[in-house]
Amino acid sequence: MDLTTVIGLVVGIVALLGGYILEHGVIMALIVPSAMLIVFGGTIGAVIVGIPMSQLKELPEAFKLAFKEPKRDPLVVIGDLVDMATVARREGVLALEQRAQEHSNPFLKEGLMMVVDGTDPDLTRQILELEMDAIGHNHENYAKIFEAAGGFAPTMGIIGTVMGLVHVLGNLSDPGTLSGAIASAFTATLYGVASANVFYLPVANKIKIRSKEQISEMELMLEGILALQAGENPQLIKKKLTSFLHQNKKKTTSVEEGEDNGEEK
Repeated sequence: MDLTTVIGLVVGIVALLGGYILEHGVIMALIVPSAMLIVFGGTIGAVIVGIPMSQLKELPEAFKLAFKEPKRDPLVVIGDLVDMATVARREGVLALEQRAQEHSNPFLKEGLMMVVDGTDPDLTRQILELEMDAIGHNHENYAKIFEAAGGFAPTMGIIGTVMGLVHVLGNLSDPGTLSGAIASAFTATLYGVASANVFYLPVANKIKIRSKEQISEMELMLEGILALQAGENPQLIKKKLTSFLHQNKKKTTSVEEGEDNGEEK
């Protein structure tokens, strides 16, 4: 479980409810089943209409990517590649077959097996890059599901509020209940805006970040596999991959800062 995702959700919800309570609000006043049905049911329906079923079937994988902490350590990957490069240089690439078949990382396993099978380096790069592109495309589709929900939810909240106000204005015979009915109507807007900004859009952003991390690790593996295949010195491979790792971290940081600045503008 990714604790940052869970903690962030809890902190966001507690902050909203805590602020409401500090203003002497009553929590039960926020529970309006009709508004929940309109906002959450309407959002789900809109997402189903706007997103192909082939993508919606991948929703469990999307949740897993956002909420499960990946077991990822690039330094361990570099160590594995350097060890295998040492073995390959001493005994030949065929000596890596058993170790490659037993490796837990499917991407690295596939690349090493292509090296063992004597696949042309250019073809090895092409196949692995296509696989990276496919994974990145899948992750992008995962994020789009939550981005779509984040776009629809506030609109559904407004629709729920308008419907509530229509009901209120159609029943003006009892002025004493007017204020409470109007307040209940506006809870729909609250549901829509809060769910979009506390859950849907942050989860989409987390998926994008996790995707970048995974693709960066795969790029690191690709460089290591090709260096191993070329018979480069293991220590030079280690230095090359370590430099590649630091360069990727800087690039990812600068891209995220650029996106943040763009959003602020």
